[in-house]
Amino acid sequence: MSQFKKYIFVCLFVVVAIVSIAQPASKRDKIEALRVTFINEKVNFTAQEAQLFWPLYNEYNDKLDNVRKSFRQQYIKSTDFTTLTDKEADAYINAEMALKQKEYELFKEYFERFKKILPIKKVALLRRAEEEFKRELIKNIKGNSSE
Repeated sequence: MSQFKKYIFVCLFVVVAIVSIAQPASKRDKIEALRVTFINEKVNFTAQEAQLFWPLYNEYNDKLDNVRKSFRQQYIKSTDFTTLTDKEADAYINAEMALKQKEYELFKEYFERFKKILPIKKVALLRRAEEEFKRELIKNIKGNSSE
């Protein structure tokens, strides 16, 4: 793929992200658009890689969200941590460990699937890009909260 086509591809994602941000949307939608743009810039997908990758990545994130949402609904919103009995605290910790295990299993499953559609270096870049995006997001949140 020529440099020009790569440039057009990245620009297209940037435009989509900007349009998504400009429209009334939830903060979550804005963050997702920024994440897509950030990951695309860092990993530098080809058009074919992006076409295969993003549906799989979105499926992975949807499953992660569902696992986490289920945990939050059961434990976080309905639990007063100041009044937990030892038994309830133990159940909470066990449920949290089960959540982490499910997250790990999904991570392992999907990164094996990513390796089937992307070169291994891009899979590594993806992981690094996700972590960099989280750091940038936290840094921006901290920067905005001190204003």
